[in-house]
This record gives sequence, C-alpha cells and structure tokens, in this order.
Amino acid sequence: MKDYHINIFYSEDDGGYIADIPDLKACSAFGETPDQALAEVLVAKDAWLAAANANGKPIPPPKYRPAIYQVA
Repeated sequence: MKDYHINIFYSEDDGGYIADIPDLKACSAFGETPDQALAEVLVAKDAWLAAANANGKPIPPPKYRPAIYQVA
C-alpha cells in the first residue's frame, strides 16, 4: 500500500505549522517547526487508523498526490 500524502503549511493564525492528511478526515497536527508538525501528524495517523479499525470504519485508500511546481 502506498502511504498517504501529507500537507505541511505555516499558519499565521496558529503561529506554527499545520500538517494534515487529506485522505483521512480531520487528521491533522500542529508543530512549531515543519519537522515537529510532521512527527505529530504521523502519531495522529496511527491513532486515526487504530480508531477506525477498532470501530469497524472503512479506511480510505490513498488518493491525493502532491502538486509538483517548477519555477523557471
């Protein structure tokens, strides 16, 4: 299975970085650095998947892919 795409972006409102996994509804985390946000969202992903499995909820397959930008 391929892994889930993760978005990481800076939030002025929160004063830090937000990481989210679009395929997993409401699976996101906060960190003061991009690396910290990534580490936290990986913990959130494990908890999300464990909760879905424990409750017999369907787990969506990964479908989002990152956009690739090129600056000329």
